[in-house]
Amino acid sequence: MNTKEEFNDYGLSKEILKALKKLGYENPTEVQERVIPVVMNDKDIIVKSQTGSGKTAAFAIPVCEKIELEMKNPQVLVLTPTRELAVQVKEDFSHLGRFKRIRCAAIFGKQPMEIQKRELRQRVHVIVGTPGRTMDHIERQNIKLEEIKYLIIDEADKMLDMGFIVQVEAIINRLPNNRITMLFSATIPDEIEKICSKYMVNPRKIEVTSKKPATEKIQQYYYEAEESKKFNLLKQIINTEKPESCIIFCNTREKVEDLLESMVREGYNSAALHGGMEQDRRLFAIQKFKRGAVRFLIATDVAARGIHVDDVTHVVNYEVPMENESYVHRIGRTGRVENEGTAITLASTRELRFLHDIEEYLQYKIPKKTKPVEKAEAADIDMEREFRAKPKSNKIERLNREITRIRINAGKKSKMRAGHIVGAITSIEGVSGDDIGIIDIQDTCSYVEIFGRNGDIVARTLPNIKIKGKIQTIKKVRFRT
Repeated sequence: MNTKEEFNDYGLSKEILKALKKLGYENPTEVQERVIPVVMNDKDIIVKSQTGSGKTAAFAIPVCEKIELEMKNPQVLVLTPTRELAVQVKEDFSHLGRFKRIRCAAIFGKQPMEIQKRELRQRVHVIVGTPGRTMDHIERQNIKLEEIKYLIIDEADKMLDMGFIVQVEAIINRLPNNRITMLFSATIPDEIEKICSKYMVNPRKIEVTSKKPATEKIQQYYYEAEESKKFNLLKQIINTEKPESCIIFCNTREKVEDLLESMVREGYNSAALHGGMEQDRRLFAIQKFKRGAVRFLIATDVAARGIHVDDVTHVVNYEVPMENESYVHRIGRTGRVENEGTAITLASTRELRFLHDIEEYLQYKIPKKTKPVEKAEAADIDMEREFRAKPKSNKIERLNREITRIRINAGKKSKMRAGHIVGAITSIEGVSGDDIGIIDIQDTCSYVEIFGRNGDIVARTLPNIKIKGKIQTIKKVRFRT
């Protein structure tokens, strides 16, 4: 296979290439190299690839390229097993399709149906959803399916584990037959194989293995410690390893909350993530962790598949997971793409048998370490200084710096239309339709994105121009994460 060294080789539009450059994509990963050409040729595809290989971009880049902007109804449906992953994938599509003006929506449980229904009433090109909430919207006829051209089933094995396969099949049976179907999974169990043979047409099968196996790029080891001594051991590990960005996994939400309380009390910059939290709090915790506003994220397995952060340096299993696959997905939060990372497990005597089961499953003997030897100055560590927040370079903020977002104080209730906004903006000297990005018309206000240097010109001039026969209140606003 000829190795493609640049995204230019795929015949992508200047808008997609510009987004890739702004987002820091340099060369395609192996899964992107192998998947993008197949999707560009509209072939069904089955991809077996571990998390952290760059698979979301592998399908999002070519699908964004193939989307027809002027079609009114959704053209892409992505099904994901968790809410966090739905939001993550939606964001990836939005950022990659930003300069092409691709509109995306994430739909999932624990968020009011009415909010999602309002969003779906607008032109949306890509819908990313969990199976249950997606089916709810389909049955209420909030989603028009007749123009769906691409179905993407992400993390199919997790769908199976969580009992979503029946719902996934029910959704597939509602979709047009002439669609392209793509399935991505870390493993391909028999039940997944059956779905592929039933609903896909001569699919291309691609299996991607990391150039470095997990045993090489993720340093794994464990300490033996009884439950009552784990927290002191954890402190020793943190004070010697000094992780830049660390996820600490527990098996229950109660343990997460207890550990968070202890971590905060000791001065460690921490946040919690578990299924018992309100959805807004969960998403907020993830965003804080991604931005580097907190160094330690204490989480249940809800985070093992829902967080894509490229620079997590350490994963700590505060409790040994009960399922072998959970261990693989937990440690997969570090060592993403071809980076290296460290995975540390704390095992009590009772938990050792679970750890040995994991070793048998991995066909790998996880080394045991004696207690870490703290440096002499460790006792005098100023926690707030040593583990203060370290804001990370944010590629999305770099992208947003190229775009000005403007709020217009009139929306659907004022009969505002996109054409009214486009007409007013393009009447400004030196500004054309190519400078206008996504227009979002809500009930009482509208938002419009302006590309490049003309953003400031539009923000200064638009308050003096009548829109729909009237001077409107105009304000430049920040992007919300």
